[in-house]
Amino acid sequence: MEMQKLYLLVPMAPLVGAMIAGLFCRVIPRWVAHTATIAGVAIAFIASVIIFKDVLAGHTFNGTVYTWLTSGDYTFEVGFLIDTLTTTMMLVVTFVSLMVHIYTIGYMQEDPGYNRFFSYISLFTFSMLMLVMSNNFMQLFFGWEAVGLVSYLLIGFWYTRPTAIFANMKAFLVNRVGDFGFILGIGLVLAHFGTLDYKTVFEKAPELAATMINIWGAAEWSLMTVTCICLFIGAMGKSAQVPLHVWLPDSMEGPTPISALIHAATMVTAGIFMVARMSPLFELSTTALSFVIVIGAITALFMGFLGIIQNDIKRVVAYSTLSQLGYMTVALGASAYSVAIFHLMTHAFFKALLFLGAGSVIIGMHHDQDIRNMGGLRKYMPITWITSLIGSLALIGTPFMSGFYSKDSIIEAVALSHIPGAGFAYFAVLAGVFVTAFYSFRMYFLVFHGEERFGKAHGADHHDHHGDHDDEEASHDHHHGLAPGQKPHETPWVVTLPLVLLAIPSVVIGFIAIGPMVFGDYFKGVIFIDHHAHPAMEHLSEHFHGAVAMGVHSLTSLPFILALSGVVVSWFFYMKRPDIPAAIQRRFSAIHTLLENKYYFDKFNEVVFAGGSRLLGKMLWKGGDVAIIDGLIVNGSAKVVGWIASVTRLFQTGYVYHYAFTMIIGVFVLMTLWINRA
Repeated sequence: MEMQKLYLLVPMAPLVGAMIAGLFCRVIPRWVAHTATIAGVAIAFIASVIIFKDVLAGHTFNGTVYTWLTSGDYTFEVGFLIDTLTTTMMLVVTFVSLMVHIYTIGYMQEDPGYNRFFSYISLFTFSMLMLVMSNNFMQLFFGWEAVGLVSYLLIGFWYTRPTAIFANMKAFLVNRVGDFGFILGIGLVLAHFGTLDYKTVFEKAPELAATMINIWGAAEWSLMTVTCICLFIGAMGKSAQVPLHVWLPDSMEGPTPISALIHAATMVTAGIFMVARMSPLFELSTTALSFVIVIGAITALFMGFLGIIQNDIKRVVAYSTLSQLGYMTVALGASAYSVAIFHLMTHAFFKALLFLGAGSVIIGMHHDQDIRNMGGLRKYMPITWITSLIGSLALIGTPFMSGFYSKDSIIEAVALSHIPGAGFAYFAVLAGVFVTAFYSFRMYFLVFHGEERFGKAHGADHHDHHGDHDDEEASHDHHHGLAPGQKPHETPWVVTLPLVLLAIPSVVIGFIAIGPMVFGDYFKGVIFIDHHAHPAMEHLSEHFHGAVAMGVHSLTSLPFILALSGVVVSWFFYMKRPDIPAAIQRRFSAIHTLLENKYYFDKFNEVVFAGGSRLLGKMLWKGGDVAIIDGLIVNGSAKVVGWIASVTRLFQTGYVYHYAFTMIIGVFVLMTLWINRA
């Protein structure tokens, strides 16, 4: 019973902090807001550590906390499922959130919405915890939508900026598409399984594995395939997979701390977590897994290409997130669910580190985000420099760094997979290694090394941001960039401390966790794999001989050669011969234009979906409302009544003899009809 109270404390503590900071944001001082929210998240983190140790001791929990609604045979409950998958997510979410909360004190200190921001990020943490701790689809959907709602508040935090409003609307609309598929999947589960409880659904799933359903026409579809694809469409929205990825880069319009919170460990990983949790369902449909692996491969490779041309420091990291989410999705499609969660965990630390490092650079550069205006910052910002280097090395999969163990495991698992589409996925993730290393170290070299380009008057070409808008600070500060003669400066300890604390797991967590998480019994009884149909993980475990041996072996592997090549080419292009990338851009201007326009996804959506919606709305307005409802029904009815009145007026004269004459005619007509009928 005591542990159940502790389970409840984990989501409730951030919620209480959010309520204090939010409901009383106009009356409480700033220190109260950040103290209440940080204390709430810290309590959640400490409680998560205790629960994690309890689960490792063999104590799991699956039960109802509160029955929300009973309708006929259906019961909708709030309940918790506490196992190794849940506790892993709880630790990741609460730790990264705690670092973001501390970091926010320094980053948002001049912002008038300080208290409101702390309320939002604490509420975000509560929503994410409710999502990962759920034991049923109803609560999963609640957390799913709640985390989306708060993310929209955060993306549009500076609500007076048109770009923030547009980004917010874009995130909302795109995620509605994914959520439509998600709720269809949940509806299919409820209709065919008769319950929304995970345990019951997973137990009944093998019985319904061969069930076919009619969607339209005479064609029959596999229930498992349709359900899993619908659920995954929801994941495509939340976890930003092609073509529902377009909202994620634009979410950079919000303050930098939420970039780390949304992109690193929380909202975007919700879809990855959901598919891993639903492994008993996905294992029953090879078609669904094939769909997942192809979508992930496209995202991993083609979103990485977009990172190459970005000049906004936050957007480079954002496209990196898109690419790494593709890697996680590829792992899910290869039935390597444990590897996907492993990469989710390692990625959370080094990607949060990179985002917060980017924010530290932005502060030091007086809110200039253009990497072309930087250079040589390592001399002025040593802590930011070394932690950003650690994050970059982890991202590209440097041997013995955390990202290496998870990323290489994905590549090897895909190589051993026989799922249709695995061949293309293997090519995509291999090519993605070079691309990731190239754009990551392009950013690193341009920011921290080479010529000092700050404090100078730049031409208009250095402020286009490729559409990446230059306002990072609220309207109280209109000055962006260092004035001539100004030098960057290291950020205060509330900013650098989270960087150091995130850098530690970015180095060691992969080495420590790969054995138990991927090849041990850590997820036993939680993640289910049909090894006969999908033997990739079984084959992969045969090749694993320890973390040290894996690191040593990788020094001669193709992924390491590709990553090293990406770093070397990047250094040569941007440190030694910057004329070469400029010449390539001129020579292949059509490809550059394609990348700059993000494969025209936005244009397509604007013309086809937004334009089509507007056209449909105009047709319904002009044709339906104006012509049919107003013109035909309302005005037409009035005209008919008016015509009847005008005709009737001819007989309503007020003279008795006219009425007598009408009566005679009426009697004559009736008699005629009666006689004819007889």
